[in-house]
Amino acid sequence: MNAPHQRQRHHVVVLGAGYAGMAAATQLAARTKRRRADVAVTVVNGRERFTERMRLHMAATGQRLAELSVPELLDGTGTRFVRGWVTAVDADARTVRVDDELVLRYDTLVYALGGVADAAAVPGAEDHAHTLDGAQDAEVLADRLARLDGDGTVVVCGGGLTGVESAAEIAERHPSLDVVLLGRAGPGAAMNPRARAHLRAALDRLGVRVREGAEVVKVLPGSVELAGGESVPADAVLWTSGTRVSPLAAAAGLTVDERGRVVVDAALRSVSHPEVYAVGDAAAISQGYGVMHGTCQGGMPTGVHAALTILRVLAGRRPRPFRFGYYHTPVSLGRGDAVVQFTRPDDSPRRLCLTGRAAVWYKETVTAAPWPTYGRMTKLPASGAFWPRGGRFTRVRNDAR
Repeated sequence: MNAPHQRQRHHVVVLGAGYAGMAAATQLAARTKRRRADVAVTVVNGRERFTERMRLHMAATGQRLAELSVPELLDGTGTRFVRGWVTAVDADARTVRVDDELVLRYDTLVYALGGVADAAAVPGAEDHAHTLDGAQDAEVLADRLARLDGDGTVVVCGGGLTGVESAAEIAERHPSLDVVLLGRAGPGAAMNPRARAHLRAALDRLGVRVREGAEVVKVLPGSVELAGGESVPADAVLWTSGTRVSPLAAAAGLTVDERGRVVVDAALRSVSHPEVYAVGDAAAISQGYGVMHGTCQGGMPTGVHAALTILRVLAGRRPRPFRFGYYHTPVSLGRGDAVVQFTRPDDSPRRLCLTGRAAVWYKETVTAAPWPTYGRMTKLPASGAFWPRGGRFTRVRNDAR
């Protein structure tokens, strides 16, 4: 007698366990463990430790962060965790190679291999500058700052939010060091006048020397060279200017943009390979106001939407378009100060902003602790999703049932 027919399992592989990848994985886990036994979810990440990218500027000054384990965050969800580095993706064969040894087959792929600091953009930066791409990078910089023993110059290249937060943190924790912030635009250039003035006043109070209109053309062992020939002495250099993504997507034959990000349709599916969903910094996601830029506040919702869309498609339903609008730009200025610029959906500044202790509370309690959100995701009803927005959890309807 023949054995009863068993439905073949649908394999979903999530590459990357950052903010977006974990959001996708935990949403899938919440809806497959009990409701979809025919769906198997695997998460691949190079390290077991979850990287709190939004707090790496703190780790870079020797402050201890919570030890968050990806396997522990996924424990009890039925999700398989594979530790290893993705070395190749074959989009036509639907396979992923890990550490050049293990080959994983997928029916659906969630591509969440985010960006890193683009230290290759300027000669010498890769060899002589620190980056904040992971906890280990931050710890190496913290050790270097400690060994300067309060005597030296630290140059932070990049006047964006990561550069501002890092410069402020270093100046506060190491007040005897000379901290120089180099950027083409002024710090907080996209903020309203009040928020920008508070940010600049905080940097002045901390002793950070700001150089606007500074274009770095080379990083040397003991200095940074600017366009025009000027040389800025540096005992340590932190590179925060620009990001780049993994070349794996392009090598796999996925359609990518000029920055190597996967070009996706309205449902976050690759325009060339619809069984591949790209989320977070790895995706070129078009909205009415343009292409989204990489932030945690945008990355987590893309992961949620991808997960719910996968289950909609498996249920024979049409995918829904992803819609996202920015809400805020929180910036820490050391441990006792911050500024939060509230924004319109296109990320342009509103008149409303928070400064000082109120902004510190807002940033630390709302935007800098995503792991409780992942825990909540694994216990959600199937009728929607939640993520932090403006101090509360906002429900997003995308019924996957």
